[in-house]
Amino acid sequence: MITFEHVEKIYASGEMKVHALKGVSLQIKPREFVSIMGPSGSGKSTMMNVIGCLDKPSSGTYTLDGVDIGSASAKQLAAVRNQKIGFVFQNFNLLKRTSAVENVELPLLYAGKNKKERRERAEYCLELVGLKDRMHHKPNELSGGQQQRVAIARALANEPAIILADEPTGNLDTASSEEIMDIFKRLNDGGNTIVLVTHEPEIAAHTKRIIWFRDGRIESDRLNVERVSG
Repeated sequence: MITFEHVEKIYASGEMKVHALKGVSLQIKPREFVSIMGPSGSGKSTMMNVIGCLDKPSSGTYTLDGVDIGSASAKQLAAVRNQKIGFVFQNFNLLKRTSAVENVELPLLYAGKNKKERRERAEYCLELVGLKDRMHHKPNELSGGQQQRVAIARALANEPAIILADEPTGNLDTASSEEIMDIFKRLNDGGNTIVLVTHEPEIAAHTKRIIWFRDGRIESDRLNVERVSG
């Protein structure tokens, strides 16, 4: 599903160049549950941006579900993001004055779904994350863990094959973090490919494969034997 071949990413600021990714090659297959780790500046966030089609490689090839992302137009990239990828962020990125169900409806609105379809799908997604009973609450009426569950429901709205999560538990306490990871595990068991960036080893321990970045390169790529065998 996700294939990187010798991907480089260079950011230029005036005469200075930052080599964020250096010849990265990897494959992520459908239904994998992968965590990307590494110290600050290691390239993991750049990697997530490229996987999510928010950025293009400077060189090398990135293929997502058969589409060459490097040669795709801006319109094609927007379509890929909307149809194939659901995003979950550390800060939730919910509209503060909008109810949970209306937040979840947003991707469906952009996709051109009618009001009835939007509401039915949004309610179903909130039910998946255990929040249907709070669908009319606004973000400030929900705990951090509940807000992240709304964000996950929103990521699921367009039935994406891939969920990308950037530090999804970074602002949560331990109990809420465990609840969020349990939801990701259920979604992965149901068929979603999940890739998450985290700096927390206890969060990465929930995933089935751990990729460690350092200085723009993959330093290690290993299966989490306990999760795979379990």
